[in-house]
Amino acid sequence: MLERIVIDQAVRDLRPDATVLAMTAEGLVNGPGGEPDAKVPDGAAQDPHVEAWREAYRAFGAKPQRTRSSIDALLRRADALPSINRVVDAYNAVSVEYVLPIGGEDLDAYQGAARLVRASGDEPFDTVAGGETVTEHPAAGEVVWRDDLGVTCRRWNWRQCVRTRITESTRNALFLLERLEPYPLERLHEAGDALAARLREFSPDVRIESRLIGGGA
Repeated sequence: MLERIVIDQAVRDLRPDATVLAMTAEGLVNGPGGEPDAKVPDGAAQDPHVEAWREAYRAFGAKPQRTRSSIDALLRRADALPSINRVVDAYNAVSVEYVLPIGGEDLDAYQGAARLVRASGDEPFDTVAGGETVTEHPAAGEVVWRDDLGVTCRRWNWRQCVRTRITESTRNALFLLERLEPYPLERLHEAGDALAARLREFSPDVRIESRLIGGGA
């Protein structure tokens, strides 16, 4: 999987600095979460990385005041984050602490490799509306993550699909740690190490591999 993950040229043209640390974790022992322990750094809401993501959203036509990047949204509710499950709680905590968008996906639900592309507009995206699972479509030109079946995350890192979300039964996961300038590459790697350490706390036998992809690679 890792060697086949790509950032499409159209996304590179939009943001040449876009870099992803992709990480697989196989052999997880997931389960119910506990008390979230995300630590918000001082001044996180004004962090240049948050503003960089707002600029990226504007570049493909999204309005960051209405559809915020995952890190922008997390920071706004970091003091009251709900517990989802061990794995999701782990990557949410690292995301907040490092002011870094992190997506977590059930690797076994993937069909083909993950690709960061600009949407044509007809790709299926499975989500929930009014308590029911529905299929939506991204806007043409929208930056999305996708696999062979459809969109796995809309508006770069705004909302994940139902099909690949991490649940308590997830045993193998894919994490996408996403960086734009001026975020330091060494801090990106530190965040990856921090996530791996958290996963090993409850899954000591987990097998973790990673690969750096994109402008900073």
